[in-house]
Amino acid sequence: MPDTPIPKQKQDHQPGRESQMTPRPASAMEGWKPAGKLAGRVAIVTGGDSGIGRAVAIGFAKEGADVAILYLDEQEDAQDTKRRIEAEGRRCLAIAGDVGDPKFCQDTVKRVVETFGKLDILVNNAAEQHTCENFEDIPVEQVERTFRTNILGYMWMAKAALPHMKEGATVINTTSITAYKGSPQLIDYSSTKGAIVAFTRSLSMALEKRKIRVNAVAPGPIWTPLIPASFDEERTAKHGSSAPMERAGQPDEVAPSYIFLASNADSGYISGQVLHPNGGTVVNG
Repeated sequence: MPDTPIPKQKQDHQPGRESQMTPRPASAMEGWKPAGKLAGRVAIVTGGDSGIGRAVAIGFAKEGADVAILYLDEQEDAQDTKRRIEAEGRRCLAIAGDVGDPKFCQDTVKRVVETFGKLDILVNNAAEQHTCENFEDIPVEQVERTFRTNILGYMWMAKAALPHMKEGATVINTTSITAYKGSPQLIDYSSTKGAIVAFTRSLSMALEKRKIRVNAVAPGPIWTPLIPASFDEERTAKHGSSAPMERAGQPDEVAPSYIFLASNADSGYISGQVLHPNGGTVVNG
């Protein structure tokens, strides 16, 4: 994809809004050529209103899945994603709430199963991050909040979903390059992403006999709403420049990893693994 310069910008709301970004991310999978890989399946995508989650949700719909997207409060982004999914002839639920709340996770899964009749794919993707230059100054409340959203929310969603998932179902978790490289300004965030890798590997082993696969994707510097909502204007404008490809990736360049992992025809012999769409960084993990 073209290397479009990112102008200076900042958003004051976490996890950020795609509608306020310049340039807008490529997250509509417009060039994707579907092959019916997920025909008749039902998926939940947390953080599915924008960024990587939006591209995944739309990609799943193009491949034939009905999709429920979960989001915190980004109403405009969520409704835009819902329209795009329905334009593919698929059904969509857009559900607002906090995945850090176990009851919300339970109620959401129940609603999805009641509406669509089943659940085949869970994508844990919702996340938040907050920079802190000096670790000694990191607020306790921030650490607890980041862990609730980024890893406990993944556990609560999986716990709620698994009773409804049968043989051939799959769970896909979003971790990050920071789980492998670390980040001095994102220590709590990076720690949650490392926990997601361990969660993925452990859950995959626990579900082997049920023939439910569990994998993860570790994106590198991708142009999503989380970036201007997390960093100052100067760092946002340089996002992705340190990658070997010297640019930020687009959500549309990450979503195919999720489609691959969701498709039993394509990845039926893969579980407990992590894919790395990160612009060329070798992380050996």
